Amino acid sequence: MPVGQLILEVQIEHARSIKDRRQVVRSLKDKLRHSFNISIAELDEAVVWNRATLGVAAISSSREYLTGLLAEVESAAHRLATGCGAEICDSYCEILPE
Repeated sequence: MPVGQLILEVQIEHARSIKDRRQVVRSLKDKLRHSFNISIAELDEAVVWNRATLGVAAISSSREYLTGLLAEVESAAHRLATGCGAEICDSYCEILPE
């Protein structure tokens, strides 16, 4: 079964503390997890307050489904990040072979 992964680099301009950063990251993770059948986790250490890296993973028997799903997740992440006062500054999507 193919596995899809999506890496999202989030820029949080208004974050002035680790608490501000955590609030945005938690909100993004919860909303994406609730909307899609995906696994999502923070990949970096919370050293820099205004940046975060999120990793998304999904598995399916169909590569086409995974490609579409991760495209929808990326689009939703852009929309949700803007609503949280953040921005997705970079993303990387890959479908790993069976």
